[in-house]
Amino acid sequence: MFRFITVFVNAIGVLLFSILGGVQLTMNAPSSVQAGAEFRVEVRLDKGTTEGFARYQQQLPLGLTAEVVESSTGSFSFEDQRIRLIWLSLPSEKEIKVVYKVKVDERLKGSFNLKGAFSYISNNEKLTKETQNQLISINPSSTLDPNQIIDINEFQHIVPAQRPVSMPTGLSSVSCIRQTPYPSGEGNDLAVNILVNKGSMQKFAKIEEEIPQGFSAEAVDTREGVFTFKDQRAKILWMALPSDPKFVVSYRLIPDNGLGSTSASIRGQFSYMQGDATRVINIEQQDISLRNASMAELDEIVRTSAGRYANAEISSSYSSGGHGIDIPVRYQDIPERVRPAAGNAVARAEFNMKPYMLEPENGVYYRVQVAAGHKAINIKKYFEMLNIEHEVRTERHEGWYKYSIGSFREYKEARDFRVKIWNTSKANDAFVTAYNNGRRITVQEALMISNQQWYR
Repeated sequence: MFRFITVFVNAIGVLLFSILGGVQLTMNAPSSVQAGAEFRVEVRLDKGTTEGFARYQQQLPLGLTAEVVESSTGSFSFEDQRIRLIWLSLPSEKEIKVVYKVKVDERLKGSFNLKGAFSYISNNEKLTKETQNQLISINPSSTLDPNQIIDINEFQHIVPAQRPVSMPTGLSSVSCIRQTPYPSGEGNDLAVNILVNKGSMQKFAKIEEEIPQGFSAEAVDTREGVFTFKDQRAKILWMALPSDPKFVVSYRLIPDNGLGSTSASIRGQFSYMQGDATRVINIEQQDISLRNASMAELDEIVRTSAGRYANAEISSSYSSGGHGIDIPVRYQDIPERVRPAAGNAVARAEFNMKPYMLEPENGVYYRVQVAAGHKAINIKKYFEMLNIEHEVRTERHEGWYKYSIGSFREYKEARDFRVKIWNTSKANDAFVTAYNNGRRITVQEALMISNQQWYR
């Protein structure tokens, strides 16, 4: 009788768990693996009624690398020894299966723990479900000299993070190389080809090139990237990068009035996401040929260029991996004392703009712009007239004084705040602006970088 009651209560618990949309997570992996070989990990998720954005993460010890087999529409990445699977929107199926294979360095022995975590949103609250901890033993190689074999736990302390010994140096690093622009055969147009070696990246990247005066730019082949040309800047944006580890994009420089130089000096940068930070590398120009190049030829170009990147100056507060630099933050100073223009009824006395200068913040964030003008104004008095009680900051941008309020990491919060300003003040033309490490970018770029959804 007691046993029947226990089984009945457990059954009721499982039923309630399913009805309430609970998440169940299991991980299957072998208890022992062979050094130098691969093993498969299978993760099964019963998502219940969970929908929308979700993420699965797992940290691997040094000496192990991972590669996706089955992602169930998730975006898979492996960087800094961390496996990540991200879903912008979970599949409709109730049960999701993810499979990846893990390669074990042939020098290892001993045992390690494997554990994963699934994060999701329920009732506007972030929740996490973890797998059970699994102990896995490594059978040492029988072909290696025993003096070369090391326990995996010791390996974590004496060996810095590095590429697997079987991977050619330089081929896993992110790099971007431009072929010297050359006449395209159409008038005085110049062809520009750029080789992208994307490493392990899968999404959110941008090429941005400064085009010299006297030329405009037109897309030729962007490999499914979004091409724009404005203010002498050509950009190619990707939500998801091409599947090829290396690929070439191209655009055309068109001289004004059909006349122009047979050469052009271009400066460009390639931006990408590494972990939660944006990394930027300069695009290197070389006298190479990327026209109809085979994958083997692209490999050789990347290989011979690896040394240049390895010796380049590196600076980043986010990560020691790769060869990126922090996005530069530059502001044009507004003179400390500015006299308002004659006839300005709002303010006629001199005032100090310095306390109102906008300071840069780290990462991607959003503000709401409430006014702009070519001449400085008395901020305090002017925005009191507009019934804006929030702190207003100003910046000098493209010849304008631009005034904004608020700081939000989520676009939806900035959007909602903009609507509030519309309803409670006279600034009925307020709009959302976006920044990345203090530098103004488009809202579209910010949404791509931060992996957020756009709302009307």
